[in-house]
Amino acid sequence: MERCWRWAGLVGLALAGAAQGAVPEGAVVIGGFAIDATEVTVEAFARHAAARGLQTAAEREGGGHEYVGGWQRRPGWSYRSPSGTPAQPTDPAAHLTWFEARDYCAARGGRLPTLAEWREAAFTERRAAPSDGYERGRTYPFPVGEKPAGMNLAGTDPAAGDVWERHAPTRATRRGVNGLHDMGGNLWEWLADRRGGEALTAGGSWWYGPAQTRSEAPQWKEAGFTAVYIGFRCVYG
Repeated sequence: MERCWRWAGLVGLALAGAAQGAVPEGAVVIGGFAIDATEVTVEAFARHAAARGLQTAAEREGGGHEYVGGWQRRPGWSYRSPSGTPAQPTDPAAHLTWFEARDYCAARGGRLPTLAEWREAAFTERRAAPSDGYERGRTYPFPVGEKPAGMNLAGTDPAAGDVWERHAPTRATRRGVNGLHDMGGNLWEWLADRRGGEALTAGGSWWYGPAQTRSEAPQWKEAGFTAVYIGFRCVYG
């Protein structure tokens, strides 16, 4: 019962924020909603956890997961140490469940994006005065435009701007459609959409190639799963 009341309170905060039209710093307005310009950072999630005395599922259960010939639990890996070494404050927060992502967004007066919202933000330029050569009203095949260059994908490609073997710090990769970073690559992102015990993720990650960043490539994952390459961002409104 306590958990039900807690979730009801978080939903109330989200609805109140939307009703007041509050847009947190760093969010980009796209039509009827706003979306975080970057994936939620380690620093931001750490503040949230400290304020609530939160120990994440990965921390409680002995570590998150990495895929090496099958899913392997990695002792000590959490959003604080996503690949076994301490994260930087601006790194994206990984090893978080869908429930932890949902609750974080609700506490900020937001929510997880739906697939429709994520696609709108990732591929169709809606700003009145776009930057970086993007054209208002145009829908692109990749979150960074006509070609995938500039995203953090599998392996490295310095000529294309990809110099990271694993996750990249937020805002380090090429700025994409609508001025958003890492809507393709870096980390998969939890979405609001559910199917039984599963939740949808979109955008691909540093483990995958360009195909997984496309509009048609979201993947279902267990909502309670923690992985080295799953993060999230929030929407408002």
